Amino acid sequence: MNILVTGGAGFIGSAYVRTLLDTPEPDAPHVTVLDRLTYAGTPANLELGHPRLEFVHGDICDAALVDKLTAAADQVVHFAAESHVDRSIAGAAEFVRTNVLGTETLLDAAVRHGVGPFVHISTDEVYGSLASGSWGEDSPLAPSSPYSASKASADLLALAHHRTHGLDVRITRCSNNYGPRQFPEKIVPLFVTSLLDGGTVPLYGDGRNVRDWLHVDDHCHGVELVRTHGRPGRVYNIGGGTELSNRELTGLLLDACGAGWDRVEYVEDRKGHDLRYSVDWSRARDELGYRPRRDFTAGLAETVAWYRDNRDWWEPLKRRAGLHVPGTV
Repeated sequence: MNILVTGGAGFIGSAYVRTLLDTPEPDAPHVTVLDRLTYAGTPANLELGHPRLEFVHGDICDAALVDKLTAAADQVVHFAAESHVDRSIAGAAEFVRTNVLGTETLLDAAVRHGVGPFVHISTDEVYGSLASGSWGEDSPLAPSSPYSASKASADLLALAHHRTHGLDVRITRCSNNYGPRQFPEKIVPLFVTSLLDGGTVPLYGDGRNVRDWLHVDDHCHGVELVRTHGRPGRVYNIGGGTELSNRELTGLLLDACGAGWDRVEYVEDRKGHDLRYSVDWSRARDELGYRPRRDFTAGLAETVAWYRDNRDWWEPLKRRAGLHVPGTV
């Protein structure tokens, strides 16, 4: 079996590729990674010499290339996306191009070549903010940012291809990921690397915004359950079960890095900043047997230790992206 993984050189995509490559024989698939290698993707995330891995440097908006790769694939797992909210607020065009037009290019090719399942990786941000309770998969979509609006658009396109063409589409919507190899513009790696460098960290507003935290390995486990056992046309929320305010998370990161609150700079809140995200992942639990397996306290400690021990991975990325002051979730 050949699985086409888009965005497979990024944080979550590369973790998923490692999951596939660790699959024992005789079920081990061949994996083709298609990645444009934007600022957030790096070949250093992949074992390029692995005998079951083929890496293709290219764009999901390149219809000819996508057609060629999809024709040779049995299944598609689609991670490729522009995903940073702050960047989408500064300029939405690239998010629409990649997240909407790129997804449509892949869907068209999958229909043409009868590929399936097509697992589309989305986000809890498509539901928007809620004060209490948790969003279920059938909740209305109410995205707040250009990023989340582009992902909601891609979700709807994917479901339309299932309803119109019978394409075996399965969608996952995850909560906030953390773990090793996350590009240092997101809150956990940004704060950790800045604190390790002796710098300060920016906290939006009063820090009350709440997110549910999901270790990247648990996310990949959930995606694999959806790929292998999910139902066509179905959406599955993948949650982590650890809700924290940004202020609470900041306190944990300060403690882990041996720093105090004097290293925190309160900055003007993000435009349209959603107060709280929370997803009900009981569908994935009941239908697929999904449960988060990584303890958050241990997982966060391991993540901080990884960044402490792998400066050669993140220092060049921060320099290349000019990340001296930056965004949070």
